[in-house]
Parts: sequence; structure tokens; C-alpha cells
Amino acid sequence: MTVAHVLLHSPLVGPSTWAPVARRLPGAVVPSFLGLADAEPPSWPFVAETVAAAVAHLPPGTGVVLVAHSNAGRFMPVVVDAVGRTVEACLFVDASLPARSGTTDAVALALLDVVRGKAENDRLPPWPQWWDEADIAPMFPDAETMRAVGAEAPRLPLSFFAQRIPVPAGWNDGIPCGYLGFAPPGQDGDDEKAREARARGWRVAHLPGLHLHQLVDPDAVAAAIEDLSR
Repeated sequence: MTVAHVLLHSPLVGPSTWAPVARRLPGAVVPSFLGLADAEPPSWPFVAETVAAAVAHLPPGTGVVLVAHSNAGRFMPVVVDAVGRTVEACLFVDASLPARSGTTDAVALALLDVVRGKAENDRLPPWPQWWDEADIAPMFPDAETMRAVGAEAPRLPLSFFAQRIPVPAGWNDGIPCGYLGFAPPGQDGDDEKAREARARGWRVAHLPGLHLHQLVDPDAVAAAIEDLSR
């Protein structure tokens, strides 16, 4: 079966965060969630429908490997439920994991308190503006890339962060899952998310790097995704 990698970017940034990796994975698809800024709440159906529309144009019989980065991992179960394709694997790249059942918070509760304090007229500034530039600069390969990601990042409404995302029962039955973590050099990457993934019986791997390492070393990240896909 022909397989296409479908790369899901964090809704807090944009599809350009996956562009370098997509160029290294033949036939990769990168749906854009930038329309979330204007989607009716709850916005999780927009995510699921956007991915389904993006893969609808793939040749008949093409399976998909769904690859989520960061916050996009929370939407994986509703995406699997919507795509209408054979899902060969689900990979979480330095990503939040969905709840095992029930519903998943759109963001960690601690972050929800942070975003409420940053909102202006029920809108958040673009994610890079939440932090001091010096704190996030090490995540990027250069200043130009940081500016490009910042210019693309949406101003999401507070309703995005307050929503709860359903977890369809049995969403990953028979679908192998894996977790690829990024850990600062010198650390083993065995964080809470990696331990939870391992507890679920998923394959776990890590690369030395920070949260946007797919922009810094797309060759290594693409190779790790292909390895976990197998």
C-alpha cells in the first residue's frame, strides 16, 4: 500500500513549522489549521474536517501516517475518526497525548491560566509573543525562521483553549502509535509524556533538541518519523 505522511502542526503556530520535514518525506501532506482563529467553537471539528479534506485528494488506496506536533496531539483521536483512510500509524512528535478515554483538555490546565492572563478582547497574541524573544530564539535555526513562524502564528480565541476534545472509543484499535520526544542535549528524553507513551505500549524514541527541532534538523526528524512509521 502507498502511504502518505500527514503532518499536523500545532494550532498555536502554522504549517511552515513542518515545511522542511515535508520536503524530505515524499508525498507528505501538511493541512493548515490557520482558519481555527475564526472557527465556531468548539473548534475541534474544524481540525478533523480540515485533515479529512486534505487527504481526500490522495490517490485511491493510499494509507496515511498521521504525525502530530505539540498541541496537535490532543486532536489525534478525532482526526483518526474523520479521515476516511486506512491509518497505518499515529506518531506524536514532542506532542501532548490525548486522554485514554472520555475527553481531552485543549491545553494543560496550568497553561489555561496563563492564556487567560494574556487575552485581549478574548483573543490571544500570536504564540511567539507570549514569551521573551531571548527565551524562544534557541528553538529556531535562525532569526529569519523565527520571524517567519511568528508572522504566521494566529491570534486564537479563548474558546479554543477552553474546549474539550472528545476521544472516540477504540480510536487506535489496531493502529500502532509512537512517540518521538525532543530533549536538550545531555538529557535522556524520558519525560512524563515519554513514560505515558511507553505505558500505553507505544514505541518511544528521542532526538537531542528543543521543541521546534523539526526546523533545526529536519533530516534527523524525517528519518526518525520514517523509522517509527515502520
